[in-house]
This record gives sequence, C-alpha cells and structure tokens, in this order.
Amino acid sequence: MTSLLVNALLTCAQETTEIKMAILERSDADGIAHLTLNAPERLNALSDAMLAALQDQIDTLATDRSIRVVILSGAGKAFCAGHDLKEMTAARQAPDGGAAAFKDLFDRCASMMKGIQSLPQPVIAQAHGIATAAGCQLVATCDLAVAATGTRFGVNGVNIGLFCSTPMVALSRNIGRKRAFEMLTTGEFIEADEAKRLGLINHAVPDDALVVETRALATKIASKLGTAVRHGKRAFYEQLERSTSDAYAFTGDVMVENMLDADTREGIDAFLEKRDPNWEQ
Repeated sequence: MTSLLVNALLTCAQETTEIKMAILERSDADGIAHLTLNAPERLNALSDAMLAALQDQIDTLATDRSIRVVILSGAGKAFCAGHDLKEMTAARQAPDGGAAAFKDLFDRCASMMKGIQSLPQPVIAQAHGIATAAGCQLVATCDLAVAATGTRFGVNGVNIGLFCSTPMVALSRNIGRKRAFEMLTTGEFIEADEAKRLGLINHAVPDDALVVETRALATKIASKLGTAVRHGKRAFYEQLERSTSDAYAFTGDVMVENMLDADTREGIDAFLEKRDPNWEQ
C-alpha cells in the first residue's frame, strides 16, 4: 500500500472520528433537521462549547429554506442536565469571582434560547432521561416537545443554592404560575405524564416509541406549506406580547401577507378543486 494511500485513509479516519465526536450532531432528511446534543458523559450539559455549537446551528438554520422542522434530542441517558457546573466553578478563579463570566454565560444562553423561538422552523424537543434546570428551560423554549414516559423534569437549582431564575422565564410561560413557582422553590421533579398535563410537553410516549412518534410529528408539520408555518410561528410569539386589540390588528396583517403568497393561493385552489396542492417547497 502506497504511503499516499495510507495517508489518505488516515485522514479519512480522522475526519470520520471528528464528525462522530462532534459535540452537536446534525442529520437532515425530508425537510427535517435533527440536532443531537452529543456530550453524554456530561449529561449533555450546556457548556460553552455546546452553547456555541447550538448558536451556530441556529444561525445556519435561520436562512435554510430546505429545512421545515427541527428536532432537538440528547445522546446517552439524558436529554440535558443544564449548565456545566464544573465550568462555572472554574470561572470563580477570576479576580471578580466570576461575575463577568457568569453574566456572559447567562446572556449567551438567553440569546440561544431566544434564537430557537426566532427560527422560522418549528423546533421539537425529543426528551428522555432528565431535563433539569437549563435543560428544562430548553424543553420549555422549544415550540413543541415529545418525551419518553420516564423522563423527569425539574428546575432544581434551589437544591444547591442557585435559584433557576433564567429557566424560570421559559417555564413560567409554559405552565401555570403557582405550579411553576412550586417547582422552582422546592426543586422537586415532575415526570412526563404530569409535564403533559401542565402543558410543558405535548406528548408523553413509551420509551421505545419516542423516536418514531417525534419523527411522525415532525413529518406531519413538514408536509404543510413552509411559508405558512413560518408566517404562523413568527406571529404566534409576537401576538402573545400584545394586547388583544393589538394582537388582532397585527395578526390580520400577517394573514393578508400569507394570503398574497402564490403557494397559499395554490393551496386554496387545490382544496376547492379537491386535489393535492402543487407547492414549490
């Protein structure tokens, strides 16, 4: 075997290893991008590297019109255990005790979370194992969530003396105030069935059906007109921040914009003519 071929094989093996060991993996199929948090030895903690990788993919997906739905899952035995406490503890060595590093961390995390809801594509959390603290925040931030029945959710920072104030933002916008405050102040966990009842997740399914059921939901959404879903997702979050009167005025304008889309016209024509639409997506 020539040295050139050996070097080529070694290079290929190295590249394969690098892809396999990426902290955030992505695979695309049928208009669906599947992002997998890939630091199982750290329970997929939101380390600096993980946050950077997520933000990079969010920025990329924001302009990718070939992707209509995003699935977010975790490798190993957990979805996400929140912030990386070892990294946070190391930051205390700075002269300011870590204040600047902590502020930067929480700002970057908030930016990433807001980025998920700003994406034109719906994002589905596929949760299993545990989703704690900022990991629970991540589930609450995603537009939709499917969880295995044994999954445990918690904003349990109070158990170690750190109130989950930033996760509280997403949690309190998903479930009732009193239940959210109880979770935050007791640090107690809830399981998937309770999370579904409270509105934190959409579906609780058996462990062995998690991947299939999440994919089925993603496929159903991906079959819809992408431009319509993009209009709808943007309007969904914007109208929540407005008064009822302003919300109606705003969403009326959004529907006008949607109605003027050529593919929307085709969809309506197809419905009236009892045929499948011929969309450009």
